[in-house]
Amino acid sequence: MGGLADHMGEIKRCRRLIMIACGTSYNSAIATRQIMEELTELPVMIELASDFLDRTTPIFRDDVCFFVSQSGETADTLMALKYCKSKGALTVGITNVVGSSVSRETDCGVHINAGPEIGVASTKAYTSQFITLIMFALMVSEDRISMVSRRREIMKGLHELPKKIEKVLTMDEKIKALADELVEERSLLVMGRGYNYATCVEGALKIKELTYMHSEGIQMGELKHGPLAMIDPNMRVLMICTKDKLYSKVMNGVQQVNARQGRPVVICNPDDEYVAQFAYKRLEVPETVDCLQGILNVIPLQLLSFHIATKKNLDVDMPRNLAKSVTVE
Repeated sequence: MGGLADHMGEIKRCRRLIMIACGTSYNSAIATRQIMEELTELPVMIELASDFLDRTTPIFRDDVCFFVSQSGETADTLMALKYCKSKGALTVGITNVVGSSVSRETDCGVHINAGPEIGVASTKAYTSQFITLIMFALMVSEDRISMVSRRREIMKGLHELPKKIEKVLTMDEKIKALADELVEERSLLVMGRGYNYATCVEGALKIKELTYMHSEGIQMGELKHGPLAMIDPNMRVLMICTKDKLYSKVMNGVQQVNARQGRPVVICNPDDEYVAQFAYKRLEVPETVDCLQGILNVIPLQLLSFHIATKKNLDVDMPRNLAKSVTVE
């Protein structure tokens, strides 16, 4: 994170943080927005680069604009970067490729050091961007006494994360069996809320990219505003219900789906017997700090999309119609 050190004073004095990205990088911004707002105590805006360019978005000199891109060459993100620079905002790059356009043209930034990512559907870059943005929030809040216990909790969670990821990977056979069941389906809804909403959107994106199956990430708070109409015994639903402060609200959503004869496959924490009463099947992931739980929860969705794709004899590295780096608008 040393690339930010010289500009940290300016970042702490800014009016707001704006994160601009596309695709999976955009989802990593959604995943970390809540903890960034909590630790920095600054308003955090998230923008799809293409939509940002379609509007005449007001940008001010005391804004800090983050440009998140795995390749550092995404056309829409680069055009948004030029626009923000022309308005005098501080620009920060979060990229995986040293020497890329984003790393050259921003005022400062961080290389996520995920290593080369060959497959078009991004996985490890998502996780690395997720962690990098959380580390940025920890860095900004390091001098705040009120945040000491929260920061220690998150740093402890980061330290324990590798072993917990290894534990999630041991579920591979169970996920493969679920893929056998879903391989002929035409649609899959992925639901969650709070920290896990980004996991739903990212998981649904991976399913679309690799399996060519329709999939949609749904904010569970919006369930009664339309999506509940789709629920019946034939609609496959995957719900994320790990324990955090929104657990009771998420469980209410699980019960609503169950009451409409839905068959929810639930990603939950181990030995959650309350979930067992309403879940058609469970995928149990280790419990960690709420803001880091999405890193563990997204892995079963990545593996599920991989196994469905391989059972369909699809190319998981090069999905049709897609390119690794989107260098045109």
